[in-house]
Amino acid sequence: MSSKKVKVTDMSNNKGQLTELNPADFLPLPPPYDKLELEPKMKPLTPDQKQRYECDLDGIAAVMIPRPKSDEEKKILVDKFLSGLTKLFNKEDNWTFIQALLLTMEYCAKCQTCSTACPIFEESGGKEIYRPSYRADIMRRLYKKYIKPGGKVFTKLTGDDIDVNWEMIARLAELTYRCTLCRRCAQTCPIGADNGLVTHELRKIFSQEMGIAVKQLHEVGSVQHIQKGSSTGMTPLAFKDNVEFMEDEVKERTGMDFKWPIDKVGADVLLLHNAGEFLAWPENPEAFAIILEAAGISYTLSSDLLGYDGVNYGLWYDDVQLARVALKHIETAKKLGVRKIVLGECGHSHKALTVIADRILTGDYNIPRESSLTLLADIVKSGRLKLDKSRNEDIYVTLHDPCNVVRLMGIVKPQREILRAIAPKFREMTPHGVENYCCGGGSGFAIMPNTNFPDWRHSVAGRKKLRQVLDVFQDVIGPEHKKYVCAPCSNCKGQIRELFSAYGVFERCNILYGGLVELIVNAMTDIEKPFLEWDWH
Repeated sequence: MSSKKVKVTDMSNNKGQLTELNPADFLPLPPPYDKLELEPKMKPLTPDQKQRYECDLDGIAAVMIPRPKSDEEKKILVDKFLSGLTKLFNKEDNWTFIQALLLTMEYCAKCQTCSTACPIFEESGGKEIYRPSYRADIMRRLYKKYIKPGGKVFTKLTGDDIDVNWEMIARLAELTYRCTLCRRCAQTCPIGADNGLVTHELRKIFSQEMGIAVKQLHEVGSVQHIQKGSSTGMTPLAFKDNVEFMEDEVKERTGMDFKWPIDKVGADVLLLHNAGEFLAWPENPEAFAIILEAAGISYTLSSDLLGYDGVNYGLWYDDVQLARVALKHIETAKKLGVRKIVLGECGHSHKALTVIADRILTGDYNIPRESSLTLLADIVKSGRLKLDKSRNEDIYVTLHDPCNVVRLMGIVKPQREILRAIAPKFREMTPHGVENYCCGGGSGFAIMPNTNFPDWRHSVAGRKKLRQVLDVFQDVIGPEHKKYVCAPCSNCKGQIRELFSAYGVFERCNILYGGLVELIVNAMTDIEKPFLEWDWH
């Protein structure tokens, strides 16, 4: 294995694993995790896994690509990759993102400003393969060699040539899943090159042209979503049963007796949750219901196929799947005749159904869509809820900014206005807002349990977020103080849940995590008992 200064051309060698990971190289964490023995162990792949799956990038198998059985099979895959590369730079095949992609291919000063902005590169101790520009440079060489006229001759003269073989392509497929698509690199680039977009576009080649995609995103995610109604596997009947159970739970916890409006025609709002909330964090949709009922909002949920699950995993890997899901969501809204769609606390559903789906939602499909954060801020500021911030005065609160909602959509103020109104001990992370760091579970990572990838996700991808949480609470880090990470995103909560579990954060530091609406309900004077249950863990 080579040192961390791995060259781009090394991607094509057939010498086995390109680089190795050693927790001793990672940046040390703040107390109480400043001792190496508290670092979670990174399990190596088993001999059987190494034999079955492509893992010669860094010893991690996130995508679980089966090793080809023959040279002929390798050639077929290489040819498919090159075919997909051509389509990626064809305006008719990729009109949605080609302009930004061409800008990134043609203009890069290699200043490495993007590397200083990347939490994965930084927290890994500076592993060369994790530089945003490393992945983009591979793509740039492919573009110059196979897309630009005379490229095969020109790249040999300029030294930009790259050998395209199965070893390089397999490593590149894994490398596209070492980026959370947080777009910090794009935000900081002085000329607007978007290395995160490069990652996304490469994933499209693997999925749409080669049939290579992470099982949890495609087969269990998008395909199951379209066929069964939810990426969780929850059917419309199971959804209705779940809602009835939560109605009883709300009555027991708060005394409020109401029926969730389901399939109500003509409501002002279709509230679209991530279905994972109903199963993993039912207190979140319950809190939404309590708030909307108390505020007198005309809204409905949908039991239609896909109508109760705002997930759209196509956002991360496949434009075709994204379009299929987005159109189903709009058809549900049209069927119910609602005035607008309001997206619950799910970051990627925000981006998928708004700024990305805008490319395909034209005419009467362009139904207004709004973030629940802005709606909640309007409700809180209107005085329609009876709130007493002192009900949260014993909780130190910080805010995690989900990348897709904040950096990629610019929704920064509403959630802060709410927290300042209901949380006396609210404090900001450093940095925060559009400069905040990804939870480490973005771009599908939070739902990828494959082989030893969760170890990488906890120790590398999520390391910067754990550092931020520990830093913001350092003066009250002891377990005697109640602390809460407000994370208004289902995907982020999934990552934070596993990150905290891996490091024992709740047990050692008494730090809870959850959504924004739960804190709002906890401050409502009409609710006699505290809504936040500190012993839930």
